[in-house]
Amino acid sequence: MKRSLLVFVAAGLLAAGCSSATTAQDSGASQSPSSPAPTAGATSTSSGTGTGFRIDVWADNWSAVYIDGEQIGEDSVPITTERSFNAETYTFDAQMPFTVSIEAMDFKETDSGIEYIGEPNQQMGDGGIIAQITDLATGEVVAATDADWKSLVVQRAPLNTDCADDPNPDETCESATVDIPADWTSPEFDDSAWVAATEWSPAEVDPKGGYEEVTWDPAAQLIWGTDLEVDNTILLRMTVS
Repeated sequence: MKRSLLVFVAAGLLAAGCSSATTAQDSGASQSPSSPAPTAGATSTSSGTGTGFRIDVWADNWSAVYIDGEQIGEDSVPITTERSFNAETYTFDAQMPFTVSIEAMDFKETDSGIEYIGEPNQQMGDGGIIAQITDLATGEVVAATDADWKSLVVQRAPLNTDCADDPNPDETCESATVDIPADWTSPEFDDSAWVAATEWSPAEVDPKGGYEEVTWDPAAQLIWGTDLEVDNTILLRMTVS
């Protein structure tokens, strides 16, 4: 989303999937996981037993978090809520090594990648996410988002950014979408073809609405795809060991 308002697949793979977006689609309803969202601070348990951990997540605009394939949390504020900036905290049990997977989405009104269609403030949105995992027994931050996280952008739009002000962006804006791998949250999933997440500065993302409520470790970086505005839905993975 724009800073003042609400709101990679390899380049060759995306280019192969480019198409003109013609159907209006609510990104929150069509792509978010269907399981109920735990409230912030809720306790969930991953597969196996082990040490207790806490994960803090801030996203523009929405995220869902998985540990070893099991969803432990989903943003409590719907992505369609205006100015849906907020931080979430979830606790879980896990045994190292464990795999953290995050689905993150920026708001888009349709697959055109445009928000506020037909309104005076019609525009492209922009995203960003930051997270850190703390060992509850020691207080040590054992993992945090940075360029070491693997990423796969599954929806990009508009590819032709000059369509952003068009009165009918669904007809003129081009998009690229790839299927979300069925087992992408599994520890056994092969993400070797994924690329490194891109780090972005706070000045570039302009985080707000809950970001300041978390004391972020210096290692925790805001990340996204290679383009804050065009990359709308991104999958992220990291193995903590």
